[in-house]
Amino acid sequence: MRLQDRIAMVVGAGQSPGETMGNGRATALVFAREGAKVAAVDRDLASAQDTVAMIEDAGGTAIAVAADVTDEAAVKAAVDATLGEYGRIDILHNNVGISIAGGDAEITEITVEAFDYCVAVNLRGMVLACKHALPSMREQGGGVILNISSLAAWSAYPLVAYKTTKAAVVALTDQLAIHNARYGIRANVILPGLMDTPMAVDTRVAALGKTREEIVAGRDAKVPLGRKMGTGWDIANAALFLASDEASFITGAALPVDGGTSVSLGT
Repeated sequence: MRLQDRIAMVVGAGQSPGETMGNGRATALVFAREGAKVAAVDRDLASAQDTVAMIEDAGGTAIAVAADVTDEAAVKAAVDATLGEYGRIDILHNNVGISIAGGDAEITEITVEAFDYCVAVNLRGMVLACKHALPSMREQGGGVILNISSLAAWSAYPLVAYKTTKAAVVALTDQLAIHNARYGIRANVILPGLMDTPMAVDTRVAALGKTREEIVAGRDAKVPLGRKMGTGWDIANAALFLASDEASFITGAALPVDGGTSVSLGT
């Protein structure tokens, strides 16, 4: 019960359709299992409600909140709903991101509309969530912000909007860490590598014209540890550590969860 009686707002706690568990849903479930009361925030309210049902079935406590992170009023309303229900926010977990589904492309092919939309979701959405959650955290004298970036920030990822925004999330986390340390607020960023999640795999099925099995096999073969890709539970367990008191002296860290891919870059 490493998060006993803490309040966690998980933005992106639902997930797109697919055969596996997404990072946000897995994290919401793990936080609840470890004693946190969870506000499961997602653009798709029904998906957030599914996450809440899973939490409640396991004996946890959660509420579902609808919010599109591209809409500042909706983000503020989600923060207000969490504070209204629980009175505080101890953990803000930002887990929203798109690439192919947002029209991302190579730089010579990207449209202004697709680039701007990816920026609005992947980067501005995190800025807005922090903007509206931080005043409460500062007033209460502490809190944890966890942002989900991607190993694409450090690697030769071919699509320009995802690469650029995920690199910016790392810089955003640095900025949050240094300018909120005096309030007792820690900010860290997780960089998932090759993951078997709906966002990472299922969106590529239609886009690449391959079967799910073909995509999974190709990605598994690239994992340096010689095992299958990571799962949402790997990200959730990393987030649990960073959210817990075990990481009380860690802020401004960028943690790759990637099966060794980051140490093989450039070889």
